[in-house]
Amino acid sequence: MKKSLIIAILGLGLIASSQANTLDKIKSSGSVTMGVRESSGALSYTVGDGKYAGYHVEICQRVLGDIQKQLKLKSLNINYQAVTSQNRLPLVANGTVDIECGSTTNNATRQKDVAFAVTTYVEEVRIAVKANSGITSLNQLNGKKVATTTGTTSVQLLRKHERATGVNFDEVFGKDHADSFLLLESGRADAFVMDGSILAGNIANSKNPGDFKIVGEVIAVEPIAIMIRKDDPDFKKSVDDSIKKMMKDGTLAKLWDKWFLQPIPPKGNKVGLALSASTKEAWTNPNDKPAEEYAKK
Repeated sequence: MKKSLIIAILGLGLIASSQANTLDKIKSSGSVTMGVRESSGALSYTVGDGKYAGYHVEICQRVLGDIQKQLKLKSLNINYQAVTSQNRLPLVANGTVDIECGSTTNNATRQKDVAFAVTTYVEEVRIAVKANSGITSLNQLNGKKVATTTGTTSVQLLRKHERATGVNFDEVFGKDHADSFLLLESGRADAFVMDGSILAGNIANSKNPGDFKIVGEVIAVEPIAIMIRKDDPDFKKSVDDSIKKMMKDGTLAKLWDKWFLQPIPPKGNKVGLALSASTKEAWTNPNDKPAEEYAKK
């Protein structure tokens, strides 16, 4: 093997090793990169001017505050990196993003490439339609155009649902959740299948929220969690410990009320999404189980 090739391989190994220890990376640089979404309902969204807000964004800000104290840093610079459904996993896996605070489902396939903190929200996948569409159930999607966001699991889940047997529909894809909602809003899609919180958030921020409603059966129940790099147990422990503390002291309940039940920026609309029994259970018994474990229940 050539000497130059050996050096290159060793160099890649050192890079991978340095990426694996996120706490060291944060301590040495005094900065951290948070992955955020631009239109993931009240979980993570942009308020303009490069600023982001939402339930998961604030959870991560508090987690990083705890890590700053743990590392005894006088200051910690948070760089916000907008990610999409398509690029979020590779950007976490390759070290570009240190902690992803969006609307990512924890499932077994993704756990091969990344890790997840303990579940902070258990999602129900639902269907949004125009209020005057007459659509109230899965079996009424036959022959319809159904929008979803590229890189998400929602349409696959819809096709697997027992009530969707024999239902044939055309998929249309948005590049992000706002784009998918626009397909519904503009009439280019008859329905938008996605996480209920994302549907509710986009409806709340639309021009005429009363023009839309969430209908039909619950298509799937999925754990949504903060995503981090794989094989970094020290960082995962720090993130998990901070979240568990918030679960125990009531902070998560207060954040839920703030982001899902109270008026939120920039328009002051309310999402109006009540705390579910499944999410309460996840807070009472913290875990990082994948979606497949929920499906067995």
